[in-house]
Amino acid sequence: MNSKPQIEYDEDVLLLEETTDVRDLVVYNDDVNTFDHVIRTLIDVCGHEPEQAEQCTLLIHYKGQCTVKHGTYDELAALCTAIHDRGISADVI
Repeated sequence: MNSKPQIEYDEDVLLLEETTDVRDLVVYNDDVNTFDHVIRTLIDVCGHEPEQAEQCTLLIHYKGQCTVKHGTYDELAALCTAIHDRGISADVI
């Protein structure tokens, strides 16, 4: 027999969440840029590991596009501009 009384209580918890609008940085295929150039761009601009950059580049080539990064518009806009500066088509959607 348990000699300690059991206390039941309800606790209201208010969870405040900051909602952010998560966007995608999409890179598109073209007939101009080489695989090596796109891979190097994804490594330098997006911080991809070489294997990840290579896989994304293959998807870009065969599927026509690939989402290479997720984040807020403010985070991705600068990356998109840097990709454009390297002559590669990209959009934040």
